[in-house]
Formats: sequence, structure tokens, C-alpha cells
Amino acid sequence: MKRIVISLFAILLVFSLVACNQKSTKEELIIDIGGDSTKFTEEEISNAIKIVKDNFDFPASTLTKIWYKEEESNRLTEIYLESGRGSINEIQPENVIVLLSNFDVNDSGGDNPVLNPDSTYENYQWILIRDNENSEWIIDDQGGINNL
Repeated sequence: MKRIVISLFAILLVFSLVACNQKSTKEELIIDIGGDSTKFTEEEISNAIKIVKDNFDFPASTLTKIWYKEEESNRLTEIYLESGRGSINEIQPENVIVLLSNFDVNDSGGDNPVLNPDSTYENYQWILIRDNENSEWIIDDQGGINNL
């Protein structure tokens, strides 16, 4: 009997901790790959999107949309590479992808001094790089690169 009570308590504790987690990905997350790409396969883009979804970790925030638009990604990749950031490992343009996203911050702001409570962030940029087309994407930078 004591084991059952302890097991139930442990299960309730786990569920309550999960419920208290304030960052989330909207169940109806909008994902837009934006048509055919001449640079990446749909699988490569989907893998990059999965990395962003799995690493979205802003307190009191909900990821609402992620998209890839080749023309915008290419423009931002060029800015990124010209800034010298991509020259560390001599990253080639075909190994850089920039995704854009929107996310909402609830009214608490999660006690985060960087995010504005009760706001929506639009066109938030995620710069992912890889060594070659067979390697995994990693997030190299995020936020905005227009001002580099």
C-alpha cells in the first residue's frame, strides 16, 4: 500500500512539474517551407525546423510559427557570411540555413529581463550551420543579423 501511495505521489509530482513548464510549442504550430527550394531538400529544411522546435526554450513563451523562405534565407545568409561569423570554419553558403519564427510571450514574461511581457516577437531569426550536407544542423546564432 505504501508503495502505491509513493508511486502515485511521484506520478503527480512529475505531471505538476510538466504543467509548470512555461515554455511551449503551440500544438497548432504553423510550419511553412515556402515552396520548392533549389538549395535544400525538404528533409534538410524539416531537420533544421526540428532543431529549432527542440531547442526553443524561452520562458513564458509559445512558439507559433516557423518558416523557411529561400530568398530571405539567402539574403540573411549572405549578411551572416559577410559579417565574418561564418568564416570560423570556412562555412559555405550551402551549409547555412536561416529560419524565421514568431512566438508569443505571456503577460508574466517569465521573469526574463530580455523578453517583453505580453508581446509577440515576429521574424525572429535562427541561423543554423552544418559541416556538410551529411552532418546535423546546429544553431549558431539567433535573434537578428540585419544589424551585424
